[in-house]
Amino acid sequence: MKPLTLMAALALAAALAGAFAWSRFGGMEGTSPARLAMGKQLYDANCAACHGIDLEGEPDWQRRRADGTLPAPPHDATGHTWHHADDLLFAITKQGTAALAPAGYKTNMMGFGDHLSDDQIRAVLDYIKSRWPEKIRAAQADITKHSRAAD
Repeated sequence: MKPLTLMAALALAAALAGAFAWSRFGGMEGTSPARLAMGKQLYDANCAACHGIDLEGEPDWQRRRADGTLPAPPHDATGHTWHHADDLLFAITKQGTAALAPAGYKTNMMGFGDHLSDDQIRAVLDYIKSRWPEKIRAAQADITKHSRAAD
C-alpha cells in the first residue's frame, strides 16, 4: 500500500472510531481540549447568534412569538437540550427542527448539514455538553442510553 493510501485509511479508521465512541458513549468520551475549542469556535460562528454566546438562549424562550415560532432555547443547564438523547440532538442540528417535527410546526431552527460535517456537529454538541454540570451530563447520558435501549 502506498504511504498516502495507508495514511488515508488510518485517518478514515480514526474518524470512524471517533464517531462510534461519540455515539456509543453519549459524546464527551475522550474529548480533548482541542476538540472542545473547535466546538466552541463552531458554536460561536453558527449558533451563538440565536442561542447566545453563553448558551443562555433568547428571552422568553418558552413563549411563542406572533409568527408562531419559539425563540431559541438555552443550551445551558437551564434549558431542555439536555433532556434529549444524543441521536435527536444530532438530527435536529443536522436536519433542522422542521424535518423532525409534525407537519405545520413553525420553527426558525435550520439544519446545518450543508454547512457543517457530522464531526463538526458532534464537536459543537460536545462543547455544549462540556458547559453542563456533571450531574446534568450524567442525566443526559442516561437519557441517551435508555433511548438506544428502546430502539
